[in-house]
Amino acid sequence: MLFYNKFLILSFYITIVVVLAIIILSLAFVTSSSVPDSEKFSTYECGFDPYEDTRNNFDVKFYLVAVLFLIFDLETCFFFPFSCTISFLNSDILFSVFDFIFELIVGFIYAWKMGGLDWE
Repeated sequence: MLFYNKFLILSFYITIVVVLAIIILSLAFVTSSSVPDSEKFSTYECGFDPYEDTRNNFDVKFYLVAVLFLIFDLETCFFFPFSCTISFLNSDILFSVFDFIFELIVGFIYAWKMGGLDWE
């Protein structure tokens, strides 16, 4: 009987969430104004008119640099909690932090040696 009560409460909350989401989405769809404009659908290139067609070939180096930036930026976000709690860490966690730093350095050296950071 206890399981049935918990299931009933859970289904009640799920029903309320679904109904509320439908109401909010329908109100947003009804009240929004859609004014199609040619300027809205044009390519934005730093405020200038586009020089060429947007479907031209694009150098993969831009994507590689962006992915490497995201990876190294995300890894620096992992360093912040370690640096804030360094006095509370035991030796096992400290070893895992040094292992993380070692793997970061090895990944950086690998990307450097494979030419991922060269811009040619």
